[in-house]
Amino acid sequence: MNIKKINNSDEDIKKLQTIAKQTFTETFGSQNTAEDLAKFLSEEYAFDKLKAEVENPESFYYFCYFEDELAGYLKLNVGAAQTEPDYPEALEIQRIYVLQKYQGKRIGLAMMQQALAVAEELKKPQVWLGVWENNFKAQAFYQKSGFEKVGSHDFVLGDDIQTDYILVKEL
Repeated sequence: MNIKKINNSDEDIKKLQTIAKQTFTETFGSQNTAEDLAKFLSEEYAFDKLKAEVENPESFYYFCYFEDELAGYLKLNVGAAQTEPDYPEALEIQRIYVLQKYQGKRIGLAMMQQALAVAEELKKPQVWLGVWENNFKAQAFYQKSGFEKVGSHDFVLGDDIQTDYILVKEL
């Protein structure tokens, strides 16, 4: 397994766009309408939006490779790049996605360890994330990783307002 920081090259942004759309669709496509999914993917994973996020010095994107194949990706945020203002001194894990065919190979665990290493390096007292209330598999993974539910916030997928639980891990 190899985790590599994403470069600000058009090639890396296109790879990010492809894997982001694929993993999100694999994870949530069957539980949402095609219209809401299409709207979300076109807005959130637009090339220019992803490029701006990769260029943001307060966001960190990583690709995770399994046997030289791109298997997943990770997005971390600090400071003003975080999606919630409630944890200004923390590190946010905004996205941690693994392609379905690579699930069960401890790739999520490797990316979680990467996130915690970055938090430690940046001397962050806590890490937080949002997880969809209906994503029970991810919730179990985060609970095993030491995260505790502290609240919730809205997550808009297309025109559908959903609930994400906010989970925090003290470091």
